[in-house]
Amino acid sequence: MFGMALMDLFLGIDVGTGSARAGLFTLSGEKKASAIVQTQTWRPLPEYAQQSSTDIWAAICLSVKTALSQISEPFQVCGIGFDATCSLVVLDKDGNSLSVDPAGAAEQNIILWADHRAINEAREINEGGYDVLRYVGGSISPEMETPKLLWLKRNLPEIFADAGYFFDLPDFLTWRATGADSRSTCSTACKWTYLAHESRWDDSYFSAIGLEELTRDGHRKIGSDIRALGGKVGNGLSASAARELGLQEGIPVGVSAIDAHAGGIGLLGIAGDHTLADDLLNRSIALICGTSSCHMAVSKEPRFVAGVWGPYSEAMVPGMWLNEAGQSATGALIDFIISSHAAGPGLKAEANLAKGNLYGMLNALVLEHESETLPGAITSRLHVLPDFHGNRSPHADPDLRGAIDGLRLAASREDLALLYLATLQGLAYGTQDIIEALNARGYGIDTILATGGSTKNPIFLREHANATNCRILLPKEPDSVLLGAAILGAVAAGSYSDLRSAMAHMSHAGDEILPDPRTARFHSIKHEIARDMLARQRDYRARMQSVCG
Repeated sequence: MFGMALMDLFLGIDVGTGSARAGLFTLSGEKKASAIVQTQTWRPLPEYAQQSSTDIWAAICLSVKTALSQISEPFQVCGIGFDATCSLVVLDKDGNSLSVDPAGAAEQNIILWADHRAINEAREINEGGYDVLRYVGGSISPEMETPKLLWLKRNLPEIFADAGYFFDLPDFLTWRATGADSRSTCSTACKWTYLAHESRWDDSYFSAIGLEELTRDGHRKIGSDIRALGGKVGNGLSASAARELGLQEGIPVGVSAIDAHAGGIGLLGIAGDHTLADDLLNRSIALICGTSSCHMAVSKEPRFVAGVWGPYSEAMVPGMWLNEAGQSATGALIDFIISSHAAGPGLKAEANLAKGNLYGMLNALVLEHESETLPGAITSRLHVLPDFHGNRSPHADPDLRGAIDGLRLAASREDLALLYLATLQGLAYGTQDIIEALNARGYGIDTILATGGSTKNPIFLREHANATNCRILLPKEPDSVLLGAAILGAVAAGSYSDLRSAMAHMSHAGDEILPDPRTARFHSIKHEIARDMLARQRDYRARMQSVCG
């Protein structure tokens, strides 16, 4: 109808490990439409994981167009925000893909965050004891970018020399959308050793580890224009990107965030009030559960926590320092435990045939066999150390491996249900280790703000609440990562004065899960056993290394 007011919408674009998603949100944070398109991952060798920026951008374009097509009433997109995994994108001087594949596979120009090819480089860097390591929990991870860049220089020297741009994936997306070569404090501080509190790179670090090339031309290849979250990139959406996305040229584009940090932006606003008071934030931790998990807490002053990444200045909430912990495999571990068990494929086929939920079937088996008076106690003789892909926090040991104690000579679906429950508990004790490490350094965390795929699982939530003795608060909008990206777009558009205000007004609380005090003693003992398993593994490793090196 002529003169009809247009609905203002904000577009959030999220690139996770296996997909690109687009979501359209109102100014109050209501999701009006969303779409998802799968992306490709190549694994040419063990510990290697590669993607294509061309494939990812195509998936983004399709997801955006699909989401736009779902809106039936008149609207306008007023702002765009991007988030993505912290993966390394390599381009030549003209912005074309350079392969990171050892065999030169075309278009595979991204080393995925989960790729551990640079574990030796990370170990070597950590032996140097550089000052910047204080701001990554004392130990750099092979999931971060400087070890990967060092691996690239050593193993694919021609690619390294020909590179004109090294991007973190979130920053590649804003560059691709606007043509502006800026970077985010979120990605550079958290994954590239940028010292945001001093607004500088540490050239002595790059030179000492053999990456002196990164310091040249004002750090042009890795970022000479570093921008804080809540800011804008360039002059908005470029004409070419607008055509590809089906949008109008010039729409404001926000400074990008790592996907987990976008989840934190979408979550922390539910902490309790419209001002996000510092004391509320000090008692809260954002838990983003996906293939891996991130645990993020913010404080007014820097807190140095061994084995926990950070403290990072201005990396998520303006005016606050971020501590970022995590588990390298959570959803991926649960899926592995199920698929590798003898009863797993049959149970999955049964779930598919009945168009049911595999996790729902396992949960039903758990509930069928456990006592109502002591939930979770059926695993009293079965224990899982969940570090199958190493430990990110708080032990910062990528060489750790998983362990299972208490297996018997049986492989029924009931045995799988027990192993599944013990795995959920092992993951919960990992979260408890993280919270205890943070609280020992000044936090007072008693509330977990949780989002992600695993939060759809009531037993995952129950065991986390009971193991940590924290209440769990879920968001009304379950897709907090996508909402967080849209919040970045809303601030870039000027619809809110700052990021903290947008977080407080666009995020809303949903369900609450409280710990069951009856289970406290049970989980205390099981947590002690998990710590014993970790200590024993380290002892076994040291003893074998004395023989095998």
